[in-house]
Amino acid sequence: MVNKVPPGPAPTPPPVGHVPLSGQRLRVLEHVRAHAPVRTPDAAADLGLHQNTVREHLDALVAAGLVERATEPAAGRGRPAALYRPATADPAAPAREYAALATALAGHLARTSAEPEREARAAGLEWGRELAEQTGRAATDPRRVVLDALTRLGFAPVDEGGERGIALRRCPLLDAARRYPSVVCQVHLGIVEGLLQSIDAPTGPGLDLIAFAEPGACRLFLPVGSPRE
Repeated sequence: MVNKVPPGPAPTPPPVGHVPLSGQRLRVLEHVRAHAPVRTPDAAADLGLHQNTVREHLDALVAAGLVERATEPAAGRGRPAALYRPATADPAAPAREYAALATALAGHLARTSAEPEREARAAGLEWGRELAEQTGRAATDPRRVVLDALTRLGFAPVDEGGERGIALRRCPLLDAARRYPSVVCQVHLGIVEGLLQSIDAPTGPGLDLIAFAEPGACRLFLPVGSPRE
């Protein structure tokens, strides 16, 4: 019996260097991200764990490069307390944050909006503009801007040019995309449109995203006239 490969991209894998976390350690990490700067006694009280347990998890997260430790300014006698913050160089942060926010947005729009596709496209448009601002680069090549941004978000884009367009080999929202394909894919298309608008590139005829186009990929097409088209 031959196993058929389902259409569409593969899920985005954990980044290189990703450290598997236990459920309890993940809770500590998410607490640091939500409440930084965090001290061990406060985290232990909030999480309902022993201070030694929290300290062990924090030390492991520091060693894994996911959390940074600093020393609180001294105030009188006694040893200054350690403060913990999310690592500024966490390579997974952009893709992880995007996946969490976009998944929540897709579910909300699918359940509550009278025009979920239109609102998803508008939300993606704003996301794309924000991504362009975060890069801080005056790029002029529309395809390079799109490819760089989609790479950071975990789509593993492959530019095949011509009639083949750009293959999106991975999807950070694959589960949500299978549940709400029209909504999630409109978010993705809006992101591309926002990126193009940010550098005054064409966003008219030809901009399209074919979801689950083939085994192993979705297909993105940029407006006619973009380089390599």
